[in-house]
Formats: sequence, structure tokens, C-alpha cells
Amino acid sequence: MGIPCLSATLLIVVAGVGQAANYKLAPELQNRDASERVDVIVQYKQAPGAVQHRQVMARGGELRRELGIIRSAHYSVSASQLEALASDPEVEFVAPDRVVNATSNPLYTGSPDYGWRTVGGDLATNVFGADGTGVGIALIDSGVDALPDLKDASGRDRVVYRATLVPNSPATDSYGHGDHVAGILAGNGSQSAGSTSTYIVRGIAPNAHIVSFRVLNNNGAGTDSAVIAAIQQAILLKNKYNIRVMNLSLGRPVATSYPFDPLCQAVEQAWLSGIVVVVAAGNNGRDNSLGTHGYGTVAAPGNSPYAITVGAMNTVGTLTPTDDKIASYSSKGPTAIDHVIKPDLVAPGNRVFSLTQGTTWFEKTYPGNDVSKSVISSQSAIASSPYYVMSGTSMATPMVAGAAALMIQKNPWLTPDQVKARLMKTATKFAPGYSTATDPVTGVTYTDEYDVLTVGAGYLNIPAALSNNDFLFGPALSPSATYDTGKNEVDLVPSGLAAIWGTSATWGSRTGTWASAAIWGTSVFINADAAIWGTGSVWGTAAIWGTSTPQAFSAIWGTAAIWGTAQDGTEAASLAVNGDN
Repeated sequence: MGIPCLSATLLIVVAGVGQAANYKLAPELQNRDASERVDVIVQYKQAPGAVQHRQVMARGGELRRELGIIRSAHYSVSASQLEALASDPEVEFVAPDRVVNATSNPLYTGSPDYGWRTVGGDLATNVFGADGTGVGIALIDSGVDALPDLKDASGRDRVVYRATLVPNSPATDSYGHGDHVAGILAGNGSQSAGSTSTYIVRGIAPNAHIVSFRVLNNNGAGTDSAVIAAIQQAILLKNKYNIRVMNLSLGRPVATSYPFDPLCQAVEQAWLSGIVVVVAAGNNGRDNSLGTHGYGTVAAPGNSPYAITVGAMNTVGTLTPTDDKIASYSSKGPTAIDHVIKPDLVAPGNRVFSLTQGTTWFEKTYPGNDVSKSVISSQSAIASSPYYVMSGTSMATPMVAGAAALMIQKNPWLTPDQVKARLMKTATKFAPGYSTATDPVTGVTYTDEYDVLTVGAGYLNIPAALSNNDFLFGPALSPSATYDTGKNEVDLVPSGLAAIWGTSATWGSRTGTWASAAIWGTSVFINADAAIWGTGSVWGTAAIWGTSTPQAFSAIWGTAAIWGTAQDGTEAASLAVNGDN
């Protein structure tokens, strides 16, 4: 959705052409050195064609990619031409081609992760007969290799399509992130299953098909335009490969309101085409640079109210979910600028064992993360197994994406909104409380409160989601949070687009199947009118906020300029965060 044309027209009349051009230029593009060359995503009122491309080239620009799903194109232009480009009456907005990164970090402490069994992946297969058969999952990441755990019973590769959008790079994975995510999505555990096996490394949907788009380079970095182009291609291939789910274990800082963010717009188009889009929340939950204890750090495009945004849990190396706790690095809501309530739910993401091909950037940089064969098999061995361990919301995201594939296999008629609503309603709710985690490197202890902006609607519960038969009419956009200065309360309200266009909120009523309390649990609301926090301690218990942190409150609920671009929604793999113990 572009900027309303009426607003742009009025601005031209009142303020003049120069100021109108600045209105249509993202802040990062204003006042740039005229001699600089920049990559931009230009959105038009209608999808651009040859005429628009020639106009840009006449100004010395170069067409890089056509992004028709969001009425845009990716160009390389001189910064001296930005204002003229934005002044074009056919142009709605000009954004930089921002950098995205994988949302994972290396970690190895030696104890197995039981995430796929903790959330009921084994019961999905053994009780419900669901393994993802026939469902295609678009994996937009760093590529996927032809690995044994990603083959079917006949030895055929279940990665049915590979494409690369990284210049001069193959479609396979030289970084190590895509293989790992693919294993959590659809690995069948063939390399860990056997007579001597003590631990099976398996994915959530072990017979699903993967449609792989490489957008991250050898260092785990990519661009908005590459991700958007991959989403566009996935939509075109949807029917051919029955792509019903999309996994985005990547992100970047929120830089603008989601209706104007090209990346969020592409996610919306995928969702409206019938694809469930599952996105990582980001790994900045430890960021206290603004005194917010990690609140307000969810990455884009996880700030889209359409997407299912996933935070990370720590299974603490046990099968039971009752002792699990939130990973301290898991990013928290509300989202920057729009205050959308995120994450939507949480899933295991700490110390997750999954696939590796053995020669990627991760293995070369962090060889200690290779899983020893002695961990997988009762036969002790020094040599590493074909598995690797990582932590991050990148690892939690495919847990939920795999669950969505299982739900669609069982009920192919489910819409993305119905999948999202059922996953959120059936998620295991958390009781009020908090947990702590101490960084083994720095010794710093982090405290996390189990509120709606930390754990969302709760902990992924696959058997409950597969058993649910509730029917949803209408959209399931994540709501927003708004601060009522008169009541000193933070309330749950319909998300921005729903409020603008009059769409009723899926969850906002006091009672009923999709009532707020039914989705997020009764412990996170102080009354039936969906007030999330009340007077005295707006952010919950004094363990986190109390009433003595006005600077933190201002950082979240003050002007968007305070925190709109300050938070980085991802962490580079080389950071010494290394997950939670």
C-alpha cells in the first residue's frame, strides 16, 4: 500500500515541489552527497514499465530488478537525481535498498536440544499422521544443499527448486544458515537414526518440499530488493510447487511505518496470495541502549501485522516444556513506529541441532559448534556428525513454519489468517512471572518478564493446533498497542490498516472464540476491555520496570524519531552473545 495520493498532492500545493520530494524520500536518502551512487526501491502508483525505466535511465539510472508485486523497481541512481525522481507525480515513495541479515548466532555447550519433540513434532507424525507431505515451503535464506536428511524415501531431493538472487553465487549454501533452517523445517533425521542412535535430529515437517531462494551472501547479508524479488518469484511458483508457507529467518531494523516499507509490502502480498509468512522477531532482546530492556526491538519484516512473528525459547536441554524459558536475546515488541504487538508466539530457538554440509562460513569460523557423533550415537567418536548447533529466532521461526505446513496438510483449505489464529489461540499460555539468564562470556544477567510483548500468545503447541477446528472469518492482523494518557493504560486496539479501512479486529471483543484473552491468555490483561497494563506499573511487575523508568517509557511511547531507526533487529553471527545457558 502506497502513500495516499491526496496527501502527496496537498503537500505539493502547500509546501512546494522540493518539500514534496523530501516527503516522498525516505529519511536515509535525504541530504546525501550528490556525487554518491545509491540503490533505491521506487514505488509507483502503478507497476512501472518500459516508460518509467527509460525515464530513470535518462537521468543516469540503471534498472536492477522489477518488483511488480509492490508496484516498484530497484534502480541504481546518482544521489543528485533523488529529489527529481521523487518529484515525479507517478512516484509514491523512494526507499533505500536496505541490508538484511540472518537472525542467528553460534553456540555450542554440548547438551542436545529437544525442540522438535518439546512442541509435539513427534506426536504430529505418530498421532495425527502429519509430516508435511505435499506442502511446499519457500525458504528465503542463504541457499540449501542436497543433503541426505532432505531426501525422500526413494533418495530424491526434496528441495524441488533452487534459485539464487546473490550475484555470482550458486544457489547452494556457503554461509551455513540456510541448511540449518531447512533441517529444522523438513529434515527427516536419516543421518541420526539407527540402531546406535541416542538422539534423533529431525525437523517439524520431515516430508515437506523446500523451494529455496538464496538471498544472503557468504557472510549472511542481503538486501531488501533481493528478498522482495524472491517473494515475488515464490508467488509466481505458488501453484506449481504448492507453496503454502514461507520462512524468513532474516531481518533488519525497522526504518519506516510498515504500510510504506517495501519489505513489509511484499510480505503482505505473499500473505494475500495464500502463503503463510513466518518471520523471525530478531535477536536484540538484550539491547538496553535506550533503557527499554529490549522492548521495541522487533526486526522488519516481523513488524508486519500480517506475518506470524516468532520469538525464541530455551528448552534448557529437557523434553518437558514446563521448565523452558524465554531466550534473553529474543526481541520484544511493540514494534518501532507502529507499536504492533509482537511477537505473535514463541518456539524453541536456543541450542538447536540441525543440518550442515561441513565447509560453510559457520563451520570455518566456529568449528566448535559441530556436533560430535558421540552426542548422536552411543558409539563414541571424535569425528563430527553432519549436524551443527545454532541459536536465535532464526531457529525458532522454522519450528512455526513447519507447524503451519502440518496444519495445511491436514486441512488444505486453511487460509493464512486461519493458520495464524489457530496457532496463536492454541499456544500454551504462560503464567505471570519472569526468568533470568546470565551471559557466560560477559557475566551480565538479563531478566525477562512473561508479558504479551515478550512471549506473544504463548508457546507453540503443535498437537493442540492440529486438533483445533475453530473457524475464523476475516483477517488476523496482529493488533497494535496504544497508550491512554488519561487512564495511564496501554490498550490493545485493531492494527493500523484495520483502523484506517474499517476492518473489524479479529480479536478485540470481551468474550467469544477469538476474544483477546482467549488468544493471549487471561494473565496479560488487567480487564475485559483489553487493557494490557494499568496504573502503578505500566510495564508489569517491578522486576523489569516498576514506576521509576520514565526514560524507558518515553523511548517506547514518545515520538517515533526517538527509536524509529536506532534498534538493529539482528545480530551478526560473530557477536559474543552465544545464546543462553
